[in-house]
Amino acid sequence: MAKRPYGRKPVKKGGKSPGDLMAQVQQMQEQMAQQQEALAEETVTVTAAGGVISVEITGHQRVKSITIDPEVVDSDDVEMLQDMLVAAVNAAIEQSQAMAAEKMEGLTGGMDINSLLGGLGM
Repeated sequence: MAKRPYGRKPVKKGGKSPGDLMAQVQQMQEQMAQQQEALAEETVTVTAAGGVISVEITGHQRVKSITIDPEVVDSDDVEMLQDMLVAAVNAAIEQSQAMAAEKMEGLTGGMDINSLLGGLGM
């Protein structure tokens, strides 16, 4: 039986060693953490009700501002204003979530992290 050189581990054909995969996962985790931090600074602005309401929200789904055209404020119809606000905030959250998912997918390349970890016996 031939001896392998000291310190070198055999690599399975057609795959990476577990150490290589762990390093790749660790690098991906670091990139994901950096992207999460960046999402706090990125914003999405959504308008609703024909542009009379504007909501600015971060990539962490934190509302930064809500702007309402004063012409739509009617003290006799507060319910309509409330409905428009709910619609605008919900649309902003959806767009913010889509932006965050797109940014994270760019890091993983659409890779299923759970299947990768499962392949490592975790």
